[in-house]
Amino acid sequence: MRRFEVGDKSKYVRIRNIVRDQFVEFDFAIDDPRLYVELILPKKAFDEFCIANQVTEMTPEQCQLVDEDAEKWRYGTDTLAAKHNR
Repeated sequence: MRRFEVGDKSKYVRIRNIVRDQFVEFDFAIDDPRLYVELILPKKAFDEFCIANQVTEMTPEQCQLVDEDAEKWRYGTDTLAAKHNR
């Protein structure tokens, strides 16, 4: 498994789902957990990916901050959608 070389920046994963006990759907971020890519790998490859990249699993607090940030961008602060989705 190839390691992403990004200097001393932290790398994060957030597991979103496990499909049929075979695949792991997850978010992968470098340095800023709010900027991530969505990936899916077989379980064994996911484990190898995490070891090779020395990732940190996001804490519940980090997940909440990421979700709040995404909602802010999705609905804005003074929009009709924001008022109806809170």
